[in-house]
Amino acid sequence: MVQNMLIQGVSGDPIVYLNGVFGPLSEAKVSVLDRGFIFGDGIYEVVPIYHGKPFRMEQHLTRLERSLAKIHIEPPMTRAQWMELVKDLVSKTPDPTCMVYIQITRGVAKRDHAYPVPTVKPTVFAMASPMTPPSAELRAKGVRLVSIPDERWLHCDIKSVSLLGNVLAKQAAVNAGVDEVVQFRNGNLTEGALSNMWVVKNGKVIAPLKNNLVLEGIRYGLFEELCKETGIPFELRVVTEQETRNADEMMMSSATREVLPVVELDGKPVGSGKPGPVYQKLRAAYDARIAALA
Repeated sequence: MVQNMLIQGVSGDPIVYLNGVFGPLSEAKVSVLDRGFIFGDGIYEVVPIYHGKPFRMEQHLTRLERSLAKIHIEPPMTRAQWMELVKDLVSKTPDPTCMVYIQITRGVAKRDHAYPVPTVKPTVFAMASPMTPPSAELRAKGVRLVSIPDERWLHCDIKSVSLLGNVLAKQAAVNAGVDEVVQFRNGNLTEGALSNMWVVKNGKVIAPLKNNLVLEGIRYGLFEELCKETGIPFELRVVTEQETRNADEMMMSSATREVLPVVELDGKPVGSGKPGPVYQKLRAAYDARIAALA
């Protein structure tokens, strides 16, 4: 409660950015004809902030630019301008641990499935929000998952605001009383509703290939670096459902959940049913990266 009040400031109304203007969240308005509202025609990014500094900002911007290119929207800002925007939002946020949400849509135009001609100005929105990293208790206890078929579209590599498939997947986890889902498509592991999935077998960290069926989380590159630093074997390849269920360890990762051990899948223990040694090693290396921002 105190953290939320600090984020909102004295007025109780967070300062956000919309189309070149900083102002109170309560006054930020977007047309109902914005294509993000009508079609989900846009992309987004979520950047975690530790010690008042963005974590892996360059990698987030690379993914943002890649998503924009895939839906044919020209970047409305340079990298330097995105950096400045995030810096400005963080400066208006008293809590040094938070997250910055950035959303870009194709803009406001008459309702027509085809791209507007001539091109309209993209809508750019950004805000800083509270972020509570995983507690020591959750890190020690681990998370529980249920499996579901991956029924989403075939462009999961785009960080699209069209998230209905992810919403339905997350609700499946809520309905089952667990933390997250793990999705399988054609007998192979893809990802969770809100996270990437990692399998450990014989001491090796294994994850699905970076392709159109998976959103390449920023931790893909980070984990590869951390595994190299700590001497843990690392591999990206097709991971079958059977391999996943027979894993020695399993982990989930995302910007706000960082990395957490998966201890149960569909009511059965993963490995020993407790956070494993590979997770512990990666977790320590991850914590060191965060501490280095201080």
